Amino acid sequence: MNHVVAGVADLDTSTVLLLLAAALLAGWIDAVVGGGGLVQLPALLLVPGIGPLQALATNKLAGIMGTSVSAAVFYRRVQPGLRTAAPMAVAALLGGAGGAALASFLPGEVITPIVLVALVVVAVWTVARPSAGQVTKLRYSGVRHTGTAAALGLGIGAYDGLVGPGTGSFLVIGLVGLLGYAFLEASANAKIINTVTNLGALIIFALQGAPLWVLGLMMGVANILGAYVGARMAVARGSAFVRAAFLVVVGGLILRLGWDVLGLG
Repeated sequence: MNHVVAGVADLDTSTVLLLLAAALLAGWIDAVVGGGGLVQLPALLLVPGIGPLQALATNKLAGIMGTSVSAAVFYRRVQPGLRTAAPMAVAALLGGAGGAALASFLPGEVITPIVLVALVVVAVWTVARPSAGQVTKLRYSGVRHTGTAAALGLGIGAYDGLVGPGTGSFLVIGLVGLLGYAFLEASANAKIINTVTNLGALIIFALQGAPLWVLGLMMGVANILGAYVGARMAVARGSAFVRAAFLVVVGGLILRLGWDVLGLG
């Protein structure tokens, strides 16, 4: 057997190529609307010899490489500013730490149905409001805007630390539904926030020695390529395209979590 990455059992060339393909697609999805972990993390978990903690850590390593590139593309072309992203990112870091601490006390069988219901509500709301997120019409200003953004970041950060899947989608819909951003600007802000929160998680994982660095860096290069293409496509096609991609990703999450809730996974 041709081992490409030393120290990982049964990791041959074809497996690595499949992981790179998953990372490429995940980078594109993350750049457009978030939710690339729906593709990348399960791919890692299916590889023999990679444990759940290693998969989570390696997914963060590859993901942050792509997310940072897409954040840079969005920031340069959309110029969302940091008055929303900065307080949200700081609060999300704190929420993520709290959520991670709480994760060991709440069983997954309780969390998953709640998340599933939340995603269904998000999908129904988005379909029922076709005009939502077409243009940016901020609902608040000043301290109220900052406070709402921070509260949103705290809640979604806690969810990211507690569960994870769909964090990018919840960020986008929160920015659209609560703060009044268009889908394109919401996605731009979400990338900045995701980059910061992913970095915090990666630091913790690195201190635990969990990431598979060689594999993660290889997947990160593929993730960067997908993120760059996805970010440029989103900017070029605008909020209508991002909204459509958002519904596809949320639909995929609903199917995935529904499968788990029904005990079919």
